[in-house]
Amino acid sequence: MVISQQIYYVKGLQYIIRSADISDAHELSHLRVQLDGETENLDREPGEGYMDECDFEKLIQRDTESKRNLFLVASVHNKIVGFSRCEGHDLKRFAHKVEFGVCIAKEWWGYGIGKELLQQSILWADSAGMKKITLNVLETNKQAIDLYTKFGFEMEGVLKNDKMLSDGKYYSTVVMGRFNE
Repeated sequence: MVISQQIYYVKGLQYIIRSADISDAHELSHLRVQLDGETENLDREPGEGYMDECDFEKLIQRDTESKRNLFLVASVHNKIVGFSRCEGHDLKRFAHKVEFGVCIAKEWWGYGIGKELLQQSILWADSAGMKKITLNVLETNKQAIDLYTKFGFEMEGVLKNDKMLSDGKYYSTVVMGRFNE
């Protein structure tokens, strides 16, 4: 699915949120590796689950053509600094919901980019007739949990000792969902 481009101004910064385009594939491949190395809030270590330009081209094409998927990018000065995806299901029993994920380059945290990607995704999901958005968040990412809660997400469960981080300790994953009645 494709949405219209939106321009935002926050703290003297202008950024754009728009649907991903095939031409973004090369930049997204490099950005994903960078993002995985900047925080442990994501699922991957740097370089794990590597997606090259061709992989991103296929993903963007599939998401653009699908009524149940949405791939958004955020850019500052024509450089992609973050992205989000909503991925739906083809199975009838799960066709009412999408799973949301977001990541922003650390340099651009604090400008509301993640919040706007989330808000655009919710608007799209609601208008596309999706009844539920789900997501997973690391238990220590309190800022993200607070943001999701403000947007109507509720904690649905906890996956105990779900991830082992670089400190050798296990951390739980919080499963959250937002139901649009």
